[in-house]
Amino acid sequence: MHQELIHVYLMPGMAASPLIFENIKLPEETFQIHLLEWMIPIENESLSDYALRMTQGVKHDNIVLLGVSFGGVLVQEMAKHIKTRKLIIASSVKSMDELPKRMLLAKSTKAYKLVPTQLASNIDVFEKYAVGNVVKKRIELYQKYLSVNDSRYLSWAIEQMVCWEQKEAPKDIVHIHGDADGVFPIKNIKNCMVVKNGTHIAIINKYKWFNENLPKIILEN
Repeated sequence: MHQELIHVYLMPGMAASPLIFENIKLPEETFQIHLLEWMIPIENESLSDYALRMTQGVKHDNIVLLGVSFGGVLVQEMAKHIKTRKLIIASSVKSMDELPKRMLLAKSTKAYKLVPTQLASNIDVFEKYAVGNVVKKRIELYQKYLSVNDSRYLSWAIEQMVCWEQKEAPKDIVHIHGDADGVFPIKNIKNCMVVKNGTHIAIINKYKWFNENLPKIILEN
């Protein structure tokens, strides 16, 4: 008997390219992967309206939505507009209570408005002055995986992340989180599946864990 494919839509993190999912492989007889990409927000667009606009890229019913970092926040907002079979976030947060103190402080002081997002489009300038292998490696990662360097998008995205006001986690959400995440420390995270030694980019450097575990996570009732 022919089994209907399960459609899995993947949303990258802030300003990131779908290339972050290049090593994610799911059994093709059961799953079909679709990659979502960031759009430039309309002026003064709310996160909810942006999420509704993003659902126009979803061409199937009863899908699996997986988002990384700020993409995890976005898929939670998208799931308020469309029916999902499974909602999964990785290296992200389920509510404002899981945000780190520095982000809550940035919200209360509006310090996020001072971030010089226009510099993000000048990564080549940074490269000329990069010192040491760690910095150079990080810049190489940025160049490979960051696809959106529009300062309007970055200003909007930072504000939406810092000022997100969801108070309760969605019912039945699956949260995957690395125990060495430096952006969203695991000490603030409740009810998650832990990726041992996983950093904020676990989707890239712990892809084997995801390939091994995602099929059963998706198929679990």
